[in-house]
This record gives sequence, structure tokens and C-alpha cells, in this order.
Amino acid sequence: MYKSIADILQQAKEQKKQFWEIVLEADMESRNVSAEESLQDMEQMYDAMKDADSKYDGKLKSASGMSGGNGSLLDEYNASGKNLCGDFLGTVMARAIKMGESNACMKRIVAAPTAGSCGVLPAILISYEEYGNCSKEEMIRALYVAAGIGKVIGENASISGAYGGCQAEIGTASAMAAGALAYLQGGDNSAVVNALALALKNMLGLSCDPVGGLVEVPCVKRNSHGAVNAVASAQLALAGIKSVISPDDVIDSMRRIGNEMAPDIKETGKGGLATTESARKIFCQQEKQ
Repeated sequence: MYKSIADILQQAKEQKKQFWEIVLEADMESRNVSAEESLQDMEQMYDAMKDADSKYDGKLKSASGMSGGNGSLLDEYNASGKNLCGDFLGTVMARAIKMGESNACMKRIVAAPTAGSCGVLPAILISYEEYGNCSKEEMIRALYVAAGIGKVIGENASISGAYGGCQAEIGTASAMAAGALAYLQGGDNSAVVNALALALKNMLGLSCDPVGGLVEVPCVKRNSHGAVNAVASAQLALAGIKSVISPDDVIDSMRRIGNEMAPDIKETGKGGLATTESARKIFCQQEKQ
């Protein structure tokens, strides 16, 4: 078992194993399941992500009217060839928003690690499977990498916006995705953990300020930004760039920052973007309808 990123690295070094293998064995031990059973469960998780992605409907609108259709707009923009981010990153951006919109429209998604941050990880994994022509086996292993990162963050900080702000949701998802992508691109254990640290550092202090208390604005679009942050962080790590602050220290900082954040910017809908004039106008219009 492990309690920190350092634990995973130490066990991997001693046993001459990869990051994902340590996470798999810990899952087997904690749930008393075989390797085959654990792998099957993770495969079902990935299949559910792909199913949710394939069933996106750009014509749907959320009950509030604030979400829906933006994923299709990005698809159209990508198809125009004008997106400077290129094919891969453009696809990732669109997929992340689509998944967030599906959640807002009450469609089935996979909380990764939360419903509000459900678009980051699948957007990167599904897109990379297509782009890199990876085997499903590799994608499942990448999910173990992501799961290990998420577990450490959840136990040592938080994955809850109500407790730690959006840094705990989109931030955690971005760190999970960065580590998973670094692995998929052939990075070693060091690249994986540096990618997660670089990604999480960029999200420290991010408020959770949902307009109307709904997981829509700014949540859906933050999925896209979190995914782009994850891709950038993985590329830095694969280039050999290391985080000066260790992954566990970054996670500990997120916990401390979350504790210091005002309650009004921790999912209460009482501060930040949720109390802007723009937000008030939205709900005044809804009340008139």
C-alpha cells in the first residue's frame, strides 16, 4: 500500500516496477480482488468514458440553459483548420467540454475524480488512443497511473470543491491526466510524477464559484483548460523539465491553500463569479420566463 507519491516511487524502485503496477497491486490488496478482476473493473470504467463521449448530443441544453452546444462549436472550429492548437489539442479541448456539458444535461458520465471535472481525463485518454494508436491494454494501465495520483491527492488533500475549491477538482483531474499522458508517451516514473506536479502547481488556489450553485459555469469550460494544462505539463516533463517542488509538497500545499480559502469560494455559490452582475442577470431572466 502507499500513502504518498514518494511511497509509490520507492516501491516501484525496490520492486523494479512501473508506477501503474504498484497502483494495481494496491487495489488488489485493498479490495481483495485478483489482478484480472481489477483490470476488468478498470476496463469497464474506460468503456463507460468512451460510451459517454460517443453519446454527446450537441442539441441538448441543460435545464438552466447555461450549458450545451459548445462542444459542437469547437468541432466546427477545429474542422475549419483555424485552431492554432492543432488537431490533437483541438480534439482534447472539444471532448473535455462535451463531457462537461453531458454532465450538466444529466447524461451518464464517469466522475474522474468528480462529476464537475469529468471531462479532463477522458478527453486526453480517448484522444490519445486515437492519435497514438495505442492498445486498450496501455489505456487501462494509464488509468491506473491516474487513479494512483488521484488517490494520493484525495487522501492527503481533497478532491472536493466544497472542501478545497476547484483546485481540488479540475486541479486533481489535470494532475491525473498529465501523469497518465506522460506514461502513454513513454515517460518513466520520474516523468509521470513531474508531469502531475507541474500540472497541479498551475491550478493551486483555483476557486469553486459555480453560478447558481450549478456545476455548469465556469465548471464546464474549466474542463477544457484543465485538459490543455495537463497536455502542456506532460510535454514539459517528457522534455526533462522537473518540478522544483516535489509532488507530495505540491499536494500538501493544495491542502493548506484549501484550508485557507474563504467559504464563499468553496462551492457555496456566494462569491467569485457566482455573485457577478452577469450571473445575477442570468437568473433574473430565468425568473421572468
